[in-house]
Amino acid sequence: MKKLSLLSLSILTALSLCACSTNNSTTEVANSNYIIEKAQVKQGFIKGADISTLLEMEKSGFKYFDRNNVQKDALTILQEEGFNYIRVRVWVDPKDANGISYGGGSNDLATLITLSKRAKALGMGVLVDFHYSDFWTDPGKQFKPKAWEKLSFDELVAQLYTYTKSAMQELKKNGIEPQMVQIGNEINSGILWPDGKSWGGDGFEFDRLAKLLESGSKAVKEISPNSEVMLHLAQGTKTETFKWWFDEIAKRNVSFDSIGMSMYTWWDGPIKDLTANIDYVYDRYKKPVYVVEAAYPYTFENEDSAENTFTLDDQKKTGYEASVNGQAKYLKDLLEGVSNTKGGMGVFYWEPAWKTGKDITWATPQGMDYINDHWKTGNSREDQALFDKNGRVLQSITIFNN
Repeated sequence: MKKLSLLSLSILTALSLCACSTNNSTTEVANSNYIIEKAQVKQGFIKGADISTLLEMEKSGFKYFDRNNVQKDALTILQEEGFNYIRVRVWVDPKDANGISYGGGSNDLATLITLSKRAKALGMGVLVDFHYSDFWTDPGKQFKPKAWEKLSFDELVAQLYTYTKSAMQELKKNGIEPQMVQIGNEINSGILWPDGKSWGGDGFEFDRLAKLLESGSKAVKEISPNSEVMLHLAQGTKTETFKWWFDEIAKRNVSFDSIGMSMYTWWDGPIKDLTANIDYVYDRYKKPVYVVEAAYPYTFENEDSAENTFTLDDQKKTGYEASVNGQAKYLKDLLEGVSNTKGGMGVFYWEPAWKTGKDITWATPQGMDYINDHWKTGNSREDQALFDKNGRVLQSITIFNN
């Protein structure tokens, strides 16, 4: 339990680096001469994009342009450049009692349906990312939806089932049965705290967590039997974390089809550690593995009032330059590294279209109140998009091209 407390604390510390220097000095890292070319990946490999904030970006008036400087739908550009899947997060009720949005894409079920329809029309697959919260979740925070806060544990299990089943029914009714569904987001520390917390309690934490996860899995399969149920952890390089967590889940016979990992190399470590963990996890649990969150910056420039999370010190740790060429080299190494493992079946780039604009923010003041945080409003990761500040797609996107 002590080990997990420190793990969660380390993740919290990393995720809160919002007031760091954006020094653009040169370092020993040098990828400027790298020749950008597409990644060579195995047949059927998924090249996905999390586009959760796209509707909010479009509402702000931001425009996207392809490599010929032709204005197009961002999703069309991504599809033309080789992306074959989208990922969209879903929050239960991402607004306060007065109906004011928490920000971050305002990702309710209606947003999911709209984006999924657009993806399907382009022949793309869909990964649904249920957070089971009204706003952001990760290993450092897994807050219950406001409407679920007073439920008993048994009522909470039933509500998770009802909510998931209802959402899946709405997707099916709209002609969108997703190929994959996450039961929770970065759930190292569980879901729906404190009931579903995976550590630091009375010794029955995983019993409760397993019941909640099984409830969601059952709801998905009852409506869409062909949808893969995925369980997703952060820190994809950490084999001991995955062994501890999935061993506990396996003991309790939770039904799931695949494993998701997050991979932010400046926090988590090198690609070689990720690929070693993918091989280990696949051998141990016999489930396909997807990197469902990964990104890398193309610049040190900051375009809004929120300081970016990636710093010069981070660059020194990674071996990749914060440039278009450095971003491309990292992504080629990542895609090919995952593809060359036994169980790695895809990579999802996290928020390639999320830039800056009017009312574009990680969290509104109302959202910050909900998660008890104090981020400055704005986007702290626009430097990791695959479009520049003028909306022009970057040359690094060639890595994904078919």
